[in-house]
Amino acid sequence: MRSVIDIIDLTPEEIDDMIKTACDIIDNPLKYSEMCKGKKLATLFFEPSTRTRLSFEAAMYELGGNVIGFSEASSSSATKGESVADTAKVISCYADIIAMRHPKEGAPYVASKNATIPVINAGDGGHNHPTQTLADLLTIYREKGRFDNLTIGFCGDLKFGRTVHSLINAMARYTGIKFILISPEELKLPSYVKKNVLMANNIPYVQTTSLEEAMPELDVLYMTRVQGERFFNEEDYLRLRDSYILDLQKLSTAKEDLCIMHPLPRVNEISVAVDNDPRACYFKQVLNGKYMRMALILKLLQEA
Repeated sequence: MRSVIDIIDLTPEEIDDMIKTACDIIDNPLKYSEMCKGKKLATLFFEPSTRTRLSFEAAMYELGGNVIGFSEASSSSATKGESVADTAKVISCYADIIAMRHPKEGAPYVASKNATIPVINAGDGGHNHPTQTLADLLTIYREKGRFDNLTIGFCGDLKFGRTVHSLINAMARYTGIKFILISPEELKLPSYVKKNVLMANNIPYVQTTSLEEAMPELDVLYMTRVQGERFFNEEDYLRLRDSYILDLQKLSTAKEDLCIMHPLPRVNEISVAVDNDPRACYFKQVLNGKYMRMALILKLLQEA
């Protein structure tokens, strides 16, 4: 029985196979419309979500399956003190696969060790978000046609941004990758990610506070919002939240085939004027997320 808690739970070969499956789903949706008939996905969302939860639900419905679950902790037995381990054991009696989001790092891992069905981590605190990374990878593949020899810029909240940590982990396994890490000093990439991923794999990276200086080099620009919910001090959040705002003027020095990404929700770190630029790919990312979640659900149910 297989779960996916971290993007490195999947090998590059498995990700390549899932990308092929996702592309086939895009081309032949009817072929997949009953592949999960009679199966149930449980969405256990202890933290608010729009895209991830609805994307999982849409994915399961489009595979012909059904969905049960809850969208906030207050409507679950967690309010009565039930542990994550017990919740996982209980839900295993009702469903065939679980997608769990939780504010505490490691909670989906604990669930996976106690469930008797596959568990997918749909985001745990500031730690990991592997299915967003799958959406990101399909977007990069469809826009750039490759995963190697790319310069990728991450801009904004690199400290708490679980999507950033997961994508760095995934892209670090390909050749010719260079990262440019653009953030305020207070929101730099955690040292453990630099040590365990970048330095351990001899991957070149640059840290800077200037988006303008980095722009001409980038093949992919991954913007992130400064996450107010991760701050202990509101003054720090208010001071840092508008550190980077991508607008058309800043894009004037960018490559013509730059791929602009954002895990969403956007607050104001990308001007709405950028939405009509052909390089804007963040709404394509949303759709790609549904296809990759379909591919992942299929893979885990077939292996269960």
